[in-house]
Amino acid sequence: MMKEIWIEAEAWSNGYDIYDENTDVKVIFEDDTEGVATFITYKNILSLREKNQATGECLNGKYFWARDMLLIEDISRKTITDVVIQLLKDDEFWSVFKKC
Repeated sequence: MMKEIWIEAEAWSNGYDIYDENTDVKVIFEDDTEGVATFITYKNILSLREKNQATGECLNGKYFWARDMLLIEDISRKTITDVVIQLLKDDEFWSVFKKC
């Protein structure tokens, strides 16, 4: 049973755009098992590509990667919670999240 969802972006003092951002998410279960993944919005992938094209990173934006990445429409608490619940229902949680 899930005990808590921690969303890194919620701790940022300067706020964030839920549609153009990425954040680490940690899910803590009642047995204190924890899983972590990086949630990235579709729009943020485009923003990162544009930045990388300008800076030359990732072969001028030709590729992008992130470990334990999950693409998502927005990084609101509601959407993240809905996705985590669905992953658990579909028995896909540990395919996306890394045990920590």
